[in-house]
Amino acid sequence: MPEESNQPASQDATVETSGSQSQLHSTRQLLDHARTQLGRAISGQTRVIDEALMALLCQGHVLLEGVPGIAKTLIVKALARLLALDFHRVQATPDLMPADILGTTILLQGSSTFSFHHGPVFTDLLLVDEINRMPPRTQAALLECMEERQVTSDGVLRPLPADFTVFATENPIDFEGTYPLPEAQLDRFLLKTVVSYPAEEEERHILELHLAATGALLLDAANIEPIPAGLLNAARQEVQSIRIEAELLTYILALVRRTREWPTLTLGASPRAAISLMRVAQAVAALEDRNYLVPDDVKRALLPVLRHRVRLKPEAELEGFDSDRILADIVAAIPVPRA
Repeated sequence: MPEESNQPASQDATVETSGSQSQLHSTRQLLDHARTQLGRAISGQTRVIDEALMALLCQGHVLLEGVPGIAKTLIVKALARLLALDFHRVQATPDLMPADILGTTILLQGSSTFSFHHGPVFTDLLLVDEINRMPPRTQAALLECMEERQVTSDGVLRPLPADFTVFATENPIDFEGTYPLPEAQLDRFLLKTVVSYPAEEEERHILELHLAATGALLLDAANIEPIPAGLLNAARQEVQSIRIEAELLTYILALVRRTREWPTLTLGASPRAAISLMRVAQAVAALEDRNYLVPDDVKRALLPVLRHRVRLKPEAELEGFDSDRILADIVAAIPVPRA
């Protein structure tokens, strides 16, 4: 199975390394600052934080899956403070209506004038907690926001902020009162990140952090320092400039297209998934302080980019397969470019 680790990727291709650090100065500065500052409030979860940063560098949305109480919400709140972005949180419930998140037009009291009341989507970072508790109509209302970063209300297009990003959480073990996310919405998420329990030492550090907070809110006690203005946009430009050789584009395409013909899958990855895989692989290379792509970057990006975009056949699920295992088999079946 492809490793989801933070170790430097091995170089499967022969490439030049000169000048990579100077060209990725902003990305390195952002990563170092983020790890230092977020460590004041969050113990462990390095992979989750890295994937969240990769999504923000690629301007994509993130689906966080994990049981309650493992810092999913805390990570998003801390990121908002770190990046100095506006933050809103929506608690999904079965009776949540589209107007509750998009906004609605209201009649001003004592006049005949209507005014649009902006909903919580008009923000930079939107946390949708337990998104699978939203009814289908409300889930559909997010599609335009996530894809086009705009809201259409009463025939008027209302643009969302340029940094608009959705972080949605879901509980993998609680299915009562939930609605499965439609494939169209799943495909809008750049990444699906699985948040696991912390290691023993990390969990002990969590207790120490909360003990030191002495009753204050943990994030307030952490005093997270925001990144310098303009650093995020500069890092995004660096990520977009990561060099990709033609052989690696062929490799990405081969992996995505193989999912569409794999015998244990009924639904393969879309062209949007191929674009996402390419962009996230660039972010992986940037976090490894390289201005070029290697095959291991693609492998590292594969699981979070594709695990929610493929659908297993029922008999494969009965045999104990999951998307991660099948994607690992697909990676093993595709020759890795060497030149």
